Amino acid sequence: MLSVELHCHSALSHDGRDPVDLLVEQAAAVGLDAIAVTDHDTIHASFEAAALAEEHGLVGIVAMEVTSAAGHVLALGIEDQVPPGLSYDETLDRIHEQGGIAIVPHPFQSSRHGVAAHISDEQLASADAIEVYNSRLLTGRANRQAERFATAHGLPKTAGSDAHISEMVGQAVTEVDADERSVEAVLSAVREGRTSVVGQKTPWRISFRQAGGGVKRRVQRGIREFF
Repeated sequence: MLSVELHCHSALSHDGRDPVDLLVEQAAAVGLDAIAVTDHDTIHASFEAAALAEEHGLVGIVAMEVTSAAGHVLALGIEDQVPPGLSYDETLDRIHEQGGIAIVPHPFQSSRHGVAAHISDEQLASADAIEVYNSRLLTGRANRQAERFATAHGLPKTAGSDAHISEMVGQAVTEVDADERSVEAVLSAVREGRTSVVGQKTPWRISFRQAGGGVKRRVQRGIREFF
């Protein structure tokens, strides 16, 4: 059984704080076996993270969080960046064309670009897996909705810290019954539903700090681009 972080962000995300080396070091320090850095609409840092992961004895999964027209979709095991703004169905097609898997994070939280409000249940059920535990949800209601949906539709279930600072990597992880320590084995196990979720909620003070830091960094980057 491998413990895998499937959802975290580096400084390359507009709301992330830390470079990938700190994320990978944290993953190794808390005893994880694999990590996917899923920056918003960019894949570049994830390649670096995957290479660094290997140096730390971890499986590094190249990934990103794609902003589809309906909301966020995690793309894992891809080689090329999936462009934002495509329809939900086209986004999944682009991921699958590369042999990757599509996991829908926080689907029932519209305030964080969850897709459920903008697509049919049939479309949501066409994903490879549903993130049923996201550690940054404050009440847990949306997590419970995701859990019920995944159970009702027989979909694989995953968890993710959704960390935007390195200290929170590993706060919620997916336990994967993989045949070996490799990207292919991890992705196959997720596709086949050989997963369980483990984690705890990010302390609300840290959630607010992550969110506030993200707003500050977006403003700073906007000022730099303006001038």
